[in-house]
Amino acid sequence: MRTVAETGSTNADLMALARSGAADGSWLRAVRQTAGRGRMGRAWDSPEGNLYASTLVRLRAGDPPAASLALVAAVALQETVSTFLVAGICQGTTDSSAILALKWPNDLLLADAKLSGILLERADDAVIIGYGVNIAHHPDLPDRRTTDLAAHGVVVEPAMFLDILADGVARWVSRWRTEGIAPVRERWVDCAHPVGTALTAHLPDGSTVEGLFAGLDADGALILRVASGERRVIHAADVFLL
Repeated sequence: MRTVAETGSTNADLMALARSGAADGSWLRAVRQTAGRGRMGRAWDSPEGNLYASTLVRLRAGDPPAASLALVAAVALQETVSTFLVAGICQGTTDSSAILALKWPNDLLLADAKLSGILLERADDAVIIGYGVNIAHHPDLPDRRTTDLAAHGVVVEPAMFLDILADGVARWVSRWRTEGIAPVRERWVDCAHPVGTALTAHLPDGSTVEGLFAGLDADGALILRVASGERRVIHAADVFLL
């Protein structure tokens, strides 16, 4: 695990290291990023105090589909954040202000506000999983609510947070390799917003689909039950709570 004071993007740097032979399980953290990226090329605000870190997974023969690493990354993050919250473990809390929930494809929500993002990028056998977690600060975004752990009374240094996250990622990657997608998918659904939650999916072609969350298919794609009763399978989209 390596930490740098500042870089453009930990994902970009670790991808370059992967091409030079970096090992499976390598991590790179930056105290601050100057060119952080989210999904679909969006900029990721990266002030000091939050977590910006990426890890490398080297795909092996017999591994499940690489795209399902998004589920692995998400459940490891949810598990890590839950250790710092008194309440909010999956759906087991009665305090709605502390509910911690996964939202497909890559968000972790705290009290229905975006707490973090995950960006996966691949080149050959290298998959880079990038994390941005709002620990001390959160940006004001025009299209969604955001929050940070400090706003919920959690004070933790990014380096300590990453130590726990790295252990969780290693454990869940191991299960993914040895047991397949099923236990990861099951954990993800258990820790997501409840089945029946109203969602809208903005598809890559510019269209939108509204429906009720009906879980994930066997490969981890989102299932929406639309007004007609049909189950619509979504493989790529920006998803918002209605």
